Amino acid sequence: LARGVQRTAVRQAHRKHEPDFHDKYGNLVLLGGAAVFSVIWGYVLTQGGIEWGLSPVGRVTPKEWRE
Repeated sequence: LARGVQRTAVRQAHRKHEPDFHDKYGNLVLLGGAAVFSVIWGYVLTQGGIEWGLSPVGRVTPKEWRE
């Protein structure tokens, strides 16, 4: 079994590797997708007009202190 694996590894190492689509454009597609993702979410978070309501100021009233 070990010889078969070793022989296969040697055969694959000597074979000419032609770059496929992912080899040629993989990183470019990944970076482009990350850029589009960031731009869209940046717009949504800053310009989308969403009322997040994260601050409790004005909504939470303190209770009377009891001793």
